[in-house]
Amino acid sequence: MPDTSAQHAPVASRVRSRQPVRPRGPAWMRSVLVPVAVAVAIGTIFIGVYLSAFHAPTARGLPVAVVSSDRAATVAARLSRQSPDTFRVQAVPDRETARTAVARGEVYAAYVPGHATAELLFAGAHGPGVKTLVVRAFGAAAHAGGERLTAVDVVPASPRDANGLVVFYTTFGLVLAGYLFGIMTFQFGPGLTTGRRLLSLAAFGGAGGLTVAAVVAAFDVLPAPFFGVAGLVALVAMAVGASTMLLVRTLGALGSSAAAVVFMTVGNATSGGSLPPDFLPVWLKPFSAVLPVGVGVRAVNGLAYFHGDGIISGIAVLTAWTGFGIGGLILRQRVSRRA
Repeated sequence: MPDTSAQHAPVASRVRSRQPVRPRGPAWMRSVLVPVAVAVAIGTIFIGVYLSAFHAPTARGLPVAVVSSDRAATVAARLSRQSPDTFRVQAVPDRETARTAVARGEVYAAYVPGHATAELLFAGAHGPGVKTLVVRAFGAAAHAGGERLTAVDVVPASPRDANGLVVFYTTFGLVLAGYLFGIMTFQFGPGLTTGRRLLSLAAFGGAGGLTVAAVVAAFDVLPAPFFGVAGLVALVAMAVGASTMLLVRTLGALGSSAAAVVFMTVGNATSGGSLPPDFLPVWLKPFSAVLPVGVGVRAVNGLAYFHGDGIISGIAVLTAWTGFGIGGLILRQRVSRRA
């Protein structure tokens, strides 16, 4: 009878090789505890950042203007008594200068005193929260001076944007998509070369920007040029996508967690989508000027309402994030080849 042990041995070896490898000792503990620690840390950061930003949002140093240098100090004193540190008052020479400053987003409101009636120029495009604050505060200041206040919306928001959130949704949609793209490019194409991965990034940015601009145009909710919206949103998408790719490529699974904290948690909370950055705590406000979603929101808002305010700085910051991600991926590829 022929000896079949030699034939059966490879089969048995293959069967044993298919059994899951169970980590032992410290490896077992690490596999159990690291996901718990990372998930709890992300949740804690999320709650801490959002409670700090929104549990009681208060404006700090909100720039406003008052026509007439003689009246500026008086109005500033009245505002300071009722709302300390809320406003930063500057004097302007005339109503036209004040109106231009409001229309360009340089100040949030401008007070034009009169004999019996004062006028408040404000921009409704900043959102209902800002409107409520400035109308209430300057109304009290006018009343204290024996004047009746008339509010004039110099830059009204789109009538289809009742809650003032269209700019935020337009921008943040591809921040979320960029984060997911940065993860999925390694899940669905683990063997892709860096060149093809960057080609995919460019395709994602272009297609995403055009799609978002088409949806916004279809709803007719944002008074901004189609290709301007498409270009800015594409830059946001590529900035987040490239940076997430670099983090995942460098840190593995922890890279996706780091990207979630930076872009989804801190970036979202400091975006200025629901309230301008001047309503953020002092330690959070700087993030709005450096993270993709914050500079993207300001740029899209400037494109739609405020004569291009924030577009140039937004393009510069978003290009820097994209270049950082792409440059880091190329550098890692070269280092891997040498190794």
